Amino acid sequence: MNTETDLSTLQRTTRLLILDVDGVLTDGALFLGDGGEQYKAFHSRDGHGLRMAMDDGLEVAILTGRQSAVVEHRLRDLGIRHCIQGRRDKGAALAQLLEQTGHRAAEAAFVGDDVVDLPAMRRVALGIAVGDAHPFVRQHAQWVTTADGGRGAVREVCEDLLAARGRLEAVLESYLHA
Repeated sequence: MNTETDLSTLQRTTRLLILDVDGVLTDGALFLGDGGEQYKAFHSRDGHGLRMAMDDGLEVAILTGRQSAVVEHRLRDLGIRHCIQGRRDKGAALAQLLEQTGHRAAEAAFVGDDVVDLPAMRRVALGIAVGDAHPFVRQHAQWVTTADGGRGAVREVCEDLLAARGRLEAVLESYLHA
């Protein structure tokens, strides 16, 4: 893909947005307590971007290599129903996720940050890397965000997908009348 028109078409036809967690919804830092507890920091604006996109009809799913109760809690809070955790083979897990959601790879986008994400990123129509993704991942992405993972990249993706559908302005303006 070489032109903005191609990217705009892929953004406009995306119906399923699949996200990695560590390095995408978070900045990638892992905080572990003495008892093995996991702590993750999620950016609130990323979460609101997801809600705006879902309210406008975009389906969102999570595909992550780690297993975490913290992630389950965050997804419940956001209303994200589809999640596969603890799967390092993201290519195979992607097929399972597409079957669960009823979507085709041709209408899906995947946001990742590290090489383990490449099998899923390369099987969907739109592979997206966050701004601070590994250089090899950025090289193979069709779209690289300006924002870093856990620092607004997901909000950027959500707003750009809404804009490509011609919906961003109406969604934002709805907050003026709420």
